[in-house]
Amino acid sequence: MEMIWAIWWVWVIAALALATLEVVAPAQIFLGFALGALGVGVGLLAGVPGMATSAPLTFLIFAVLSLLAWIVVRRAVGVREGQVKVWERDINDD
Repeated sequence: MEMIWAIWWVWVIAALALATLEVVAPAQIFLGFALGALGVGVGLLAGVPGMATSAPLTFLIFAVLSLLAWIVVRRAVGVREGQVKVWERDINDD
């Protein structure tokens, strides 16, 4: 019997759910996890040796891919210079 974490389409559905969550709550963090899950799903579909038989290896690959994807997304669409709002005056000060 195949474990749920070793099925490629489960990871792809998780990637779609995380990407949808990114649209609903845009924080640029769920997109990294979505890309990591998609990478694991594609890896399982392609038959990367050892992924389907080792849960720790599968989750390690997911973590590394998610971190790398988050770094790339952060550099691509992250905080730009001059984008931080500094409040000079409080609305309660009159």
